Amino acid sequence: MATLNFDRLLSSRIRRRQVLVGAGALTGLAIANQFSGRVIAQSKFSDYPFKLGIASGEPLPNSVILWTRLAPDPLNGGGMPTVNVPVKWQIADDENMRRIIRSGTVMATPEFGHSVHVEAQGLRPATWYWYRFRVGNEVSPIGRTRTAPRFGDRTDEFRFAFASCQNWEQGYYPAYKHMAEEDLDLVVHLGDYIYEGRPNPQALRSHEGTGEPITLEQYRNRYAQYKSDPNLQAAHAAFPWIVTWDDHEVDNNWADEIPQDPEQQPREQFLERRAAAFQAYYENMPLRRFSIPSGIDLQLYRRLTFGDLVEFNVLDTRQYRSNQPCNDRIEPRCPEAFDPNATMTGSEQEQWLFKGLDRSRARWNVLAQQVVFTQHDWTAGPESAFNIDAWDGYVVPRQRILDFLKQRRPSNPVVITGDTHSSWVSDLKADFNNPDSETVGTEFVGTSISSSFGASDRIEAALPESPWVKYFNGRQRGYVRCNLNRDRWRNDLRLLPPSPPTGPTVSDPNAAISTAVSFELPNQGTVTQV
Repeated sequence: MATLNFDRLLSSRIRRRQVLVGAGALTGLAIANQFSGRVIAQSKFSDYPFKLGIASGEPLPNSVILWTRLAPDPLNGGGMPTVNVPVKWQIADDENMRRIIRSGTVMATPEFGHSVHVEAQGLRPATWYWYRFRVGNEVSPIGRTRTAPRFGDRTDEFRFAFASCQNWEQGYYPAYKHMAEEDLDLVVHLGDYIYEGRPNPQALRSHEGTGEPITLEQYRNRYAQYKSDPNLQAAHAAFPWIVTWDDHEVDNNWADEIPQDPEQQPREQFLERRAAAFQAYYENMPLRRFSIPSGIDLQLYRRLTFGDLVEFNVLDTRQYRSNQPCNDRIEPRCPEAFDPNATMTGSEQEQWLFKGLDRSRARWNVLAQQVVFTQHDWTAGPESAFNIDAWDGYVVPRQRILDFLKQRRPSNPVVITGDTHSSWVSDLKADFNNPDSETVGTEFVGTSISSSFGASDRIEAALPESPWVKYFNGRQRGYVRCNLNRDRWRNDLRLLPPSPPTGPTVSDPNAAISTAVSFELPNQGTVTQV
């Protein structure tokens, strides 16, 4: 079983890396053999080694990350020998892989769970490519990816989807089957890629293992189970992805060095767990070299730009946040929710965000993040209750962002959000205590791929108290499809049929999908239903 050096974890905390990544500033190499070790002479496997599929991500104008992980026995640590294995990769400009334009060999090492992250360089901007891997006599499926337009180049259209929250036990993933058939340039995943819960034998499809993952091998097994889903693999193979995490990749409602239940997880044990979770996340995502974890640190916030049309500010609202006030549930706000020293992002990430928005020349400026930004009172009548784990528990840092949007006026700020297992469309008000205050941006919250939501009746009863909310739907699962041009942003809520009151949220792996409702946000305007 994999182990971690705890002394290294603590020392790395002291020297948290200050890597601030902007468009055009990313550099890196394919992760080759970073460790001394024996290299296997002839790769032979107990079973097919590409069972976890392939993926790509982090598109730049001249490069993209290609990912796979060798795992002939996925739920038993991967089933690979503890040796380095050479993996060949190819990238072509035709879907039949006849015109190979780039190729090479990297080492899959046991230290990284035999995952590989290839930075395929020297590519043309705004171009579709196809790729595959080979190890020994085994060949991976063929994936498709796309580079970004050059920074500042006129870009007339961009299409992407965003998704989050795919609890394995609560439903199948037909949403990903339909997503893979869309005409998209990109997918953005906003967190809760896995869930850390212990197995429920009565679930539709039970989690592997005997309890919550804590060690590196246990997290690897949990990712392997999720990545075994063929529809998820299809969506990864069809488009490049940008990813960020929320809480369930580590521990429910964790905050920096604080677990959900500190009395049950002493600090040292949680930091070991956090480091294991961070490494497993990196191993299983198409991330660049700057995101290689260093103990309990992993650089995840970054900025990706697509021509002159759209810029994504990808946030990390878990690793640097102060502890949730007033418990971490749906509660009335306590005085600590207004603490001026509280933070959701940490001061350095907040300043990085402000500087990037100030310098942006994109038509649409996206904050891709995890938890609901808009103020929502969950209780009708004179009583009030707020999701304290979301921005409603961090009132002052949220107001700093709203004040910045009002004063500095970056072009068309749009927040895209996951976490809450329901669909929302809301105006961002300069002052949520004054519904007549200026609208300074828009938030689109996407529902879950499979995770359940049980508070629809409660939310619907309280909606009149939040007049800035233009749409809410907690009864359907799916994803959000976005089509951007120079004049407008169109959001299509692609939703599966409503689930019954009891049972799994998505019990039919072949469920149909439809566009339940669409919204348009005009350039320099406010969002309306169409």
